[in-house]
Amino acid sequence: MLSTTTPTIEGKEIIEYKGIVFGEVISGIDFIKDFAAGLTNFFGGRSKSYEGELIQARENAIMEMEERAARIGANAVVGVDIDYEVLGQSNDMIMVTASGTAVVIR
Repeated sequence: MLSTTTPTIEGKEIIEYKGIVFGEVISGIDFIKDFAAGLTNFFGGRSKSYEGELIQARENAIMEMEERAARIGANAVVGVDIDYEVLGQSNDMIMVTASGTAVVIR
């Protein structure tokens, strides 16, 4: 499955639009990752624990979007957009949403 943020794919022709597809992931941050991130915040630097969680959530959201596109007969997704939100009463959850237009290309 080919996914791109652009509305077209160079060298390919879109022959059918299947519709908008989404992939959503909500991921909780556990105590250990939160504690490690707190230390990073105190001492400075990058939070590898949060970054890893965010990368995994984004990859899963894109994979889910592509799977939904394939289920409706698409072989590509164009115009992909990734959104991030912080959720939860104590902001201990992240939501990643991938969306785009499922298409058939040749």
